[in-house]
Amino acid sequence: MSKTKKRPSGHPARTAPPRNGARPASGRAPAARPAGPRSAAGAWIAGARIRTLTLGVAPVAIGTGAGMLASDFDISKTLVALCLLVAIFLQIGVNYANDYSDGVRGTDDVRVGPPRLTGSGLVPAKRVLIVALVFFGLAAASGLAIVIITGHWWLLAVGAAAIAAGWFYTGGKHPYGYYGLGEIFVFAFFGIVATAGTTFILAGYVNFEGWLGGVAAGAIACAVLMANNIRDIDQDRLVKKRTLAVLIGRTASRILYVFWLLVAYAVLAFFALIYPKAWLVFFTLLLTVPATIIMFTARTPKEYVTVLKLTSLFGLLCGVGLGLSFAY
Repeated sequence: MSKTKKRPSGHPARTAPPRNGARPASGRAPAARPAGPRSAAGAWIAGARIRTLTLGVAPVAIGTGAGMLASDFDISKTLVALCLLVAIFLQIGVNYANDYSDGVRGTDDVRVGPPRLTGSGLVPAKRVLIVALVFFGLAAASGLAIVIITGHWWLLAVGAAAIAAGWFYTGGKHPYGYYGLGEIFVFAFFGIVATAGTTFILAGYVNFEGWLGGVAAGAIACAVLMANNIRDIDQDRLVKKRTLAVLIGRTASRILYVFWLLVAYAVLAFFALIYPKAWLVFFTLLLTVPATIIMFTARTPKEYVTVLKLTSLFGLLCGVGLGLSFAY
């Protein structure tokens, strides 16, 4: 009779590989994940990361207000709606694409945040990829409608660049998000391009409000990304995901987070000198001051998630508030 070998005490049992077939890049067993959605529907909703959609709404709101100024308040509501659809569809597409790419790469096997669709094995990786491509397609279709209406065919190149930037953030052989370049592209596409692009589509040119407003939107988007990456800094080191937070360390990253907020408020203060109603947006300090305190004292992933929520809400209120201050 063969005897079963007993595992020495103190040695962890082997864990089954992820259902999607990906292995941890670090070679270590996957860390225990926090409880997440148990149903497929709940997982899809969580995967869309609704709170990040403010990063798409804010620049369109600012750009719309700037466009109203540039066109003497004569703008197309259809174009505004299409700009908003492009931004939202693109953001959701990016979120699902990141879920897919990080999942199959094994990055999410040591994740401490909410479980992902691909990494958790709840949804097949190919299905996540298909949904990501569908949302990219919806963004492209909305953008094509804008081009047909305005006749600015060169905007197709801008749209293609935005989709490519969304995919290669974590996708492809050399994703730029793994080399500390995420903030650069986020600032460019979710700040300058989205804001100035909306203004141009509505007015035919970009005024000063559209350009500088894009700086505020981009700074807030970078603050949100930094908060997310600080939360994952230890796990990203394990899988060799070299985000900017990993490269410069936790303390410097926290300081940089505050810097991005200060940039947004500096732009807001400048505009408040010209558009008095913009001062009302400073009520968002009720969100950003607690977020900053939590950022410098946080010890758990849950606390960083709170910072993310507060910063995302600040982005929405700042974008809408600044846009309204231009328009009214």
